[in-house]
Amino acid sequence: MKKDEVLVNEMDSFLNDDDHFHLWWLGQSGFLLQWKGIRVLIDPYLSDSLTKKYLTTDKPHTRMSELVVKPELLKNISVVTSSHNHTDHLDAETLMPILKNNPDIKFIIPEANRDFVAERVKCKKDFPIGLNDSRSVTIDAFTFHCIRAKHNEIERDENGNCKYMGYVIEFGKYKIYHSGDTLWFDGLVDTVNPFKVDVAVLPINGNKQERKVAGNLDCKEAAELGKAIGAGCVIPCHYDMFTFNTADVNDFAKEAEKIDQPYLILKGGGHFSL
Repeated sequence: MKKDEVLVNEMDSFLNDDDHFHLWWLGQSGFLLQWKGIRVLIDPYLSDSLTKKYLTTDKPHTRMSELVVKPELLKNISVVTSSHNHTDHLDAETLMPILKNNPDIKFIIPEANRDFVAERVKCKKDFPIGLNDSRSVTIDAFTFHCIRAKHNEIERDENGNCKYMGYVIEFGKYKIYHSGDTLWFDGLVDTVNPFKVDVAVLPINGNKQERKVAGNLDCKEAAELGKAIGAGCVIPCHYDMFTFNTADVNDFAKEAEKIDQPYLILKGGGHFSL
């Protein structure tokens, strides 16, 4: 829809909007959330690092969609998150310029991943804010409630800290659930349902063993999870990035319509406001 300077100009045009929150899809599971001039960057992957890494392997990561925005163009970011250590959620080529250009930024990660994160993005080990499931932190009027995730298992370190997480982000009267990468598991609905989220951002690429990567909800499961947690709207993600690991978003739309689950399909650089 929009990219690079044109996209950033659109974001800037809403900085003084106190009546709505704004959400832009940056590709894969990456989103920029903006409310009252405060920006939260969720799990950005804004490079071709995986395409380069796997170019000559039996698992090529062939890009399907254009890069939405160069990471060095993103300024005035208050918080950036990583839900887990996979590169499309923790990318050094994305995060290093963002951390450099936003000196006051806060970086939220699963506590279990602290050493790995510090090594990958070359930051001080005590810089990230490490969280675990059932814990919360408030930064600049945004409260991040941590939700465990299953990708493909619910993994914990020796101290019981989750390695895969999602976040319910609460600000003002709004709540957004970004699941990170996850499958459906017992207890997920009961954990998220009390938040009564306005928007659920859920992956739809599915879980196929032949891909040789950890999987996610599929189109039907994402629609049904949105319904089960009472989400006001589901925005699908984690598709149309790599040819070997994607799904047809039209299948998600059909599944959501079958059960009357409201949804919105964004294109790269596309914008949602409420």
